[in-house]
Amino acid sequence: MFRGRGTLCVLATACAFVLCALPAWASGVDFAGESASADAQRVAQWVMEYGDNRGAPFAIVDKKDARLFVFDAGGRILGATPALLGLAPGDHSLPGVGDRDPSELLPFERTTPSGRFDSEPGRNHTGEAIVWFDYDAALAIHRLRPGKAHAARLKRLASPAPADRRASLGCVVVPAAFYDLVVGPTLGRERGVVYVLPETRPALEVFGVQQVVQR
Repeated sequence: MFRGRGTLCVLATACAFVLCALPAWASGVDFAGESASADAQRVAQWVMEYGDNRGAPFAIVDKKDARLFVFDAGGRILGATPALLGLAPGDHSLPGVGDRDPSELLPFERTTPSGRFDSEPGRNHTGEAIVWFDYDAALAIHRLRPGKAHAARLKRLASPAPADRRASLGCVVVPAAFYDLVVGPTLGRERGVVYVLPETRPALEVFGVQQVVQR
């Protein structure tokens, strides 16, 4: 796959925390009426309670719902959108997948890995502005691109069924207007953090949260 300049790495959260499962608004995270899963709300809460974003804008990719949420550094939601994600279920990328041509990827290899990723603005081989979130796997947040599959992908984005939005090679693909109005002015201008929620493990466990305490 083609990649831009820069290097990203996945940072594992070193410490395990005890998290109280309060509503997202209790920790200063405001979804502003956007529909969000319990996992997305809890992760946003944890990010702000423990300052895991380190003062940077951040995004949450909810793979089960095939949605992207973008926040400013203070936890204020800037926008949410349906997104196209990796065709295949799974929370890991195969080794070396980022060094191969996209046309070589088999269906089961087209995954969007879960985890905490430092993101970085960049450009692809055509000069298009994108946001790298897993550089080694050549994965980015980018616009829905024109081409022969454009109409079909627009239809998938508009579908209410999350399963219909599993159609990409692994990148997070969003409507062009959403990228230009929300992603570009935030993650497209500075380094940030992208939290990709898992499909096969408890969400908080992936980010180093050892225990969830209900109260």
